[in-house]
Amino acid sequence: MRFLKSIGLAAAFAVSLLAAPASAQSALQDILSEGVLKVGTTGDWNPMSVRDPATNTYVGYDIDVMTQLAEDLGVELEFVATDWKTLVNGVVAGNYHMTGSASISPARLKAAGYSDSYISVEIFPFTTDDKIDRFSGWDSINQADVKVATTLGTSFEKMVRDWFPDAEITVVEAPARGFQEVLSGRSDVFVTSNIEGSTLLTKFPNLRQIETDGPRAPTPIAMLLPQDDQVWINYVNSWIELKKAQGFFEETAAKWGL
Repeated sequence: MRFLKSIGLAAAFAVSLLAAPASAQSALQDILSEGVLKVGTTGDWNPMSVRDPATNTYVGYDIDVMTQLAEDLGVELEFVATDWKTLVNGVVAGNYHMTGSASISPARLKAAGYSDSYISVEIFPFTTDDKIDRFSGWDSINQADVKVATTLGTSFEKMVRDWFPDAEITVVEAPARGFQEVLSGRSDVFVTSNIEGSTLLTKFPNLRQIETDGPRAPTPIAMLLPQDDQVWINYVNSWIELKKAQGFFEETAAKWGL
């Protein structure tokens, strides 16, 4: 009886192994076997990722980083158009293997993984030159008669809601951007990173940075990755470490004025 019981247990164990789902293949194996690295990018974060609608091509810091990653992997690079509100969902759904740069936030961490950081940002407020005299410091923005614009799905959306509860907040949806609302005169203030802000100040002479006692929300920037794919995350992190040591990120940042 004891012998038969042992056979029964062994048989049950064998059946359980056969019934158990095979572990999912890493994105790294998919990329190498298919010969394509798919990267989600918004194309609207200057100078990180900028899309030319006429040619449907991209340029920017992120684009250079991803181009180098694909080259080192020995595969083709395919950019997948996305927007800020669906950026995380695209990674989770497998629409692309990773994204370009995105600020690390607790909300995104709930659903997606991140690479190690390779650059960071700070947040500043901006307005137009005809309204600059209305503002002095962060508190001057948090007023009932101030209209603050932001873009749906960005980390800036939560910031303006937290920082300016007394102001009137306008949320626009990509491809529209919060800064465009301010340039048009429909809103008074927007916030963005020092990276994008410096580019916008050069591009639009009537924009002004509001004087404050300092920036807010210093935030590391990293690539979004599938949360449960540790093989792919390890590869990307090791690649980042190697490229940091070789000066690649510093050189790329200097090229784009970061």
